[in-house]
Amino acid sequence: MTKRLLLFVVVLLTLSAVLSAVSHWVSPLPTNALVAARWLAILASCVYGFSRRSLTTWIFIAMFGGAAIGHDWPQVALNLRVISMIFLRLIKAIVAPLLFATLVSGIAAHSDLKRVGRMGIKAIVYFEAVTTLALLIGLVAINVSRAGAGAKVPAASREGLAGQKVSATDTILHIFPENLAKSVSEGQILQLVVFSIVFGIALAMVRESRRLPLLNFTESLAETMFKFTNIVMYFAPFGVGAAIAYTVGSTGTGILLNLAKLLITLYVALFVFVGGVLLPIALLAGVPLRRFVAAVAEPVSIAFATANSEAALPRAMAAMEGMGVPRPVVAFVMPTGYSFNLDGSTLYLSLASIFVAQAAGIHLSVGQQLLMMLILMLTSKGVAGVSRASLVILLGTVGSFGLPVEPVFILLGIDQLMDMGRTSVNVLGNCLATVVIARWEGDFGGDQLTQSSIMKGRGIPST
Repeated sequence: MTKRLLLFVVVLLTLSAVLSAVSHWVSPLPTNALVAARWLAILASCVYGFSRRSLTTWIFIAMFGGAAIGHDWPQVALNLRVISMIFLRLIKAIVAPLLFATLVSGIAAHSDLKRVGRMGIKAIVYFEAVTTLALLIGLVAINVSRAGAGAKVPAASREGLAGQKVSATDTILHIFPENLAKSVSEGQILQLVVFSIVFGIALAMVRESRRLPLLNFTESLAETMFKFTNIVMYFAPFGVGAAIAYTVGSTGTGILLNLAKLLITLYVALFVFVGGVLLPIALLAGVPLRRFVAAVAEPVSIAFATANSEAALPRAMAAMEGMGVPRPVVAFVMPTGYSFNLDGSTLYLSLASIFVAQAAGIHLSVGQQLLMMLILMLTSKGVAGVSRASLVILLGTVGSFGLPVEPVFILLGIDQLMDMGRTSVNVLGNCLATVVIARWEGDFGGDQLTQSSIMKGRGIPST
């Protein structure tokens, strides 16, 4: 029944789109007929949404509904901005505690890196090198496609965007906090990151009996803020619908074309990253590609379907053990990679942040873009396990550069489609990192395993 209803909805949406296209490019049709076709399709979508009870489904419905309201009743749409601003405030409230908790717990929890010695150093260097390449590929891709160029941002979003010239000394000083409360209230994300990193290092140096209570607190705070994010996301359909309605009512439907260009840009960039970075690394490290692909197929598929990296973690760890990576290597590299090796997420964030600047018509110099990439590389750590947590990071980053927030809301309309791709690359990158580190350490026993043991994810080296 649900599949038939979905098919009916798709037919109605397609029919509505065809009628609108015919009216625009071929011969004008009665306005009432076009409006009736649009809203019949949206009402059918709502019926399907009630049957599915999926947040992602409702976000898509809200996106279509918001666009229709903005197009058909622009005066009504202009009054809906308050709803999107409520959503913005709730999201902004998450940024500081979430970043502080994830960075501090991530650093302090790995205070045993000196014990794992060479493997730990290799893993961290590898993670940072690969995520930096991901950021650069995303940066190049969005500057080539210019997916955000020509997008019309509502006038209210442009208030206060006049740039100020600052010296190099001021730029450097601006990185370091003088007052934590002031940094949080002003949305100075990099200052918060610097404080959190130093705090995490200091906590890691404290003896265990003193460190554990505070470490447990930050881990509990991180989990709580992830749950807080999930609660706020229930309001997402209203926030997204209102933002789309306000934008379309103010500027027209051109922004939807920009979103399509961004989605294409992201997937092209992800394919370039996999083929141009991960594949050469696998070849250089001597990773058996056929067996590796067979081993990662299931966890990557789980990640793609759920858009959640943690959902694929148990299967990915079992698959890497089945491929011949020793359990201690898997136990260290895979969880650490979930904090430090978010290839797909960092690539997406570089795309999305520059997209926001392009949509606002703000030119960022190469130096500003590189500084933004540095902030993203630091702030993206530790959020792979929560769907749409990247939204929080993105909002904090664009806010610290004085960019408007409306384009970020609009991105949420296609976030599920983008999240599926970036999460899959996160899992693929961490699986490859596990095998590569094992090869470098001389601990990879994959040559002794059978194909069947790999597929089962529990292979045992022969003796």
